[in-house]
Amino acid sequence: MTQIVVTFYKFVKLTDFETLQTPLLLFCQQNAIKGTILLAKEGINATIAGNRPNLEAVIAYLRSDPRLRDLEIKESFSDDPPFKRMKVRLKEEIVTLGIPEVDPSEKVGIYVNHQDWNQLICDPEVLVIDTRNNYEVEIGTFQRAINPKTQSFREFPDYVQQNLNPKQHKKVAMFCTGGIRCEKATSYLLSQGFEDVYHLKGGILKYLEEVNPEESLWQGECFVFDERIAIQHQLELGSYEMCLGCGHPISEKDKLSSEYEEGVSCPYCFSSLTPEKLQRQREKQRQLKLDRERGTGNGNRELL
Repeated sequence: MTQIVVTFYKFVKLTDFETLQTPLLLFCQQNAIKGTILLAKEGINATIAGNRPNLEAVIAYLRSDPRLRDLEIKESFSDDPPFKRMKVRLKEEIVTLGIPEVDPSEKVGIYVNHQDWNQLICDPEVLVIDTRNNYEVEIGTFQRAINPKTQSFREFPDYVQQNLNPKQHKKVAMFCTGGIRCEKATSYLLSQGFEDVYHLKGGILKYLEEVNPEESLWQGECFVFDERIAIQHQLELGSYEMCLGCGHPISEKDKLSSEYEEGVSCPYCFSSLTPEKLQRQREKQRQLKLDRERGTGNGNRELL
């Protein structure tokens, strides 16, 4: 049965975020919604899935809070349930940069709609930066985009300090999957003295949904944090799978490697696995296969 997947976030002061957790979790569970919602003082960040009436009920519930009245929703579809349970987590940040004083609810860069993005990133005076993690960038990114090769968003400030200069880099455009990381990144750059800072509104997902593939400057596929692993233009399912050993996206080419073993290892993790770890992974995979044969297993991937 096709599931609707909705993603949303908002940087807004939620000083009472801890008290929101339990009622929100119960409401989602009552409506058979699954996925993950993050709550912090700086706002809300979520990817959830379910049927349309129940999702609309949850969105209405959230928007009944005046602070979330203008919550913007992005929608896609999955042939299978992308999550196996519902979680509402309390966090220090809804996306971890590690610098608490950066406050996107106070100051962010200039939003650029998907219709105007191509023109911006084709400008030779604009430095285009992909703010996602290295493994995400490797399977797809925009033309001219720089890969900071970070392993987590927390490393982004170090990349800026070591590679960017507000006097030299006059115009900087950034993007990410849904818009949340690049929005926070613009707030950080503005705090560091950069002036003309732009970010893609709605992120890659909105761009892939709305822009004609013939006019697109996107190359490859876009990693997503659910069982779909990756998507393409028009948000169609991509070609990547996930290594159950390390969680890295893997291509058909990766699966031809002698280091690939289904559910156990792939070229990205094989060298780091001890014989004991390999044996544990093999036993885990054997048990998963038995569970599937018995109809007791659930291979859905959870939001990271």
